[in-house]
Amino acid sequence: MLGTVRRAFQIEDIRKRIIYTFLMLIVIRLGSQLPTPGVNPTYIKDFFAQNTGEAFNFFNAFTGGSFEQMSVFALSITPYITSSIIMQLLTIAIPKLEEMHKDGEDGRKKIAAITRYLTVALSLIESTAMAVGFGRQGLLVEYNFVNAAIVVLTLTGGSAFLMWIGERITENGVGNGISIVLVINIISRIPSDIASLFEQFVKGKGIAKGGLAAIIILAIILLLVVMVVILQSGERRIAVQYSQKIQGRRTYGGQSTHIPMKINTAGVIPIIFASSLMQFPIVIATFLGKGNGSGIGSEILRGLNQSNWCNPQSIKYSWGLVVYILLTVFFAYFYTSITFNPMEIANNMKKSGGFVPGIRPGRPTVEYLNKILNYIIFIGACGLVLIQLVPIVFNGWLGAKVSFGGTSLIIIVSVVLETIKQIESQMLVRNYKGFLNS
Repeated sequence: MLGTVRRAFQIEDIRKRIIYTFLMLIVIRLGSQLPTPGVNPTYIKDFFAQNTGEAFNFFNAFTGGSFEQMSVFALSITPYITSSIIMQLLTIAIPKLEEMHKDGEDGRKKIAAITRYLTVALSLIESTAMAVGFGRQGLLVEYNFVNAAIVVLTLTGGSAFLMWIGERITENGVGNGISIVLVINIISRIPSDIASLFEQFVKGKGIAKGGLAAIIILAIILLLVVMVVILQSGERRIAVQYSQKIQGRRTYGGQSTHIPMKINTAGVIPIIFASSLMQFPIVIATFLGKGNGSGIGSEILRGLNQSNWCNPQSIKYSWGLVVYILLTVFFAYFYTSITFNPMEIANNMKKSGGFVPGIRPGRPTVEYLNKILNYIIFIGACGLVLIQLVPIVFNGWLGAKVSFGGTSLIIIVSVVLETIKQIESQMLVRNYKGFLNS
């Protein structure tokens, strides 16, 4: 990896792209420190101090701490991620959007434009909910229409600006800009999480006990990284053979290839869906000021709260962890089923004269691909659950209060690996151009 980066800096065009990306990331981090006008800066910090481990910590990790500071980038690019997922689902459900998606570059540009408009709409909804819900409880210095409107426009503008930066990085920098913006936000939280772990488990514990705790923490992180790399790079290759066709004096086809089916076909989407679904009632209850009451409703909310899972003092609330695991597995199957179409793949193979060795074309190929896909989805879902489960157990059992978890790790490793691949592909294209020019 370091060798790839070093060789990339030796190429002027790629070096300019890397520097451009780095400068954009500096702009993002500077913007994350700019306070939103009319906001009480101590309210959100006090809120997090009183509600450590609540649902908003997940959102705060994705915003790189901007939400906790209520900066102009408090919403970050989460509205864009949500709108992208919504558009991807609608593309499968609405024939018009599906035709647009298959209509080449022009269709994809139209879908991208719709995604931008949807991002702005979601930003307006989220910022309005925050300005009204938190504003009544003390977020705004003075709760009135003008201050609320300023907060809504500022947060919406900040989210739209981050979306623009992400698109510019994709066009002029290296890697997927939106993914890189998300990763830099997550990485910015790691130093504070490490400091928190050091204060809690290492500092003042003595050389032997503190050193052992540090080794265990590093071993857990290293194990999770290795598991994520294996999960993200693992794939099942389905062999495909193409029959030979003779037209005139030329022979077409006859080659062997394969269909790569990733073990983690749905990526991190099942975890995001499951977490968002379980946190939604907590967020609504917090906005209404009813998150800390008594009764069966509050008991259910505590079970949905991740901070109560695997906690020896409140082990009865760990039923929420079981629900979370079941939801993750369900969304892994659901998301893959609407984004991966074995029927379409089998038909395309049949039209091209391809077939899976030992399997007849048509319906038998579809059934074979479905069977393999079900096995792969289950293995990938179990891997996702295991990676997410280790930090949850660690936080609940030992009382560690960190925002960095399995979801963050999967996103970081995936984006870093994908960015390195894109740099290598750009270097390869440049070498080909140099060879052809010479």
